[in-house]
Amino acid sequence: MRTLILAIGNPARGDDALAPLLVERLAAKPLPPGTERLAVIQLQPEMAFDLIGYGRVVLVDAGIGTPPPFAFEPLFPRRDDSWTSHRLSPWALLQICHEVLKTPPPPAFLLTISGERFDLGAPLSEKGHHHLERAFLFLRRWLHRFR
Repeated sequence: MRTLILAIGNPARGDDALAPLLVERLAAKPLPPGTERLAVIQLQPEMAFDLIGYGRVVLVDAGIGTPPPFAFEPLFPRRDDSWTSHRLSPWALLQICHEVLKTPPPPAFLLTISGERFDLGAPLSEKGHHHLERAFLFLRRWLHRFR
């Protein structure tokens, strides 16, 4: 099954780098065949095209107020205020597949890694390092479970 791991985050903003760092860690380890990785600073409407053809998608992001070390939940299409904005939500991205592309989006999941420091130029927080490691181990096990 083709799987896309889509990491969202800005490496220059402290813990916002958690998702891109997770993708880097995954690149260094063997993954199930058909697993692809993509890191972006933010979601854009045209990225709905990138989801087509995958059997499942995992969007990874950092979150403030996320229960530590991370949250993992299914994603469903939903229109929200980000529908026409510069910063698109994961739910709205799936909604674009459904409404604009007239294609059901693949099954999707959101892995939100708990972060605490998002200032421009800030380093990754100590807690961020710990949460990243836990999320990495979880996602590797999850991916291998569904080969």
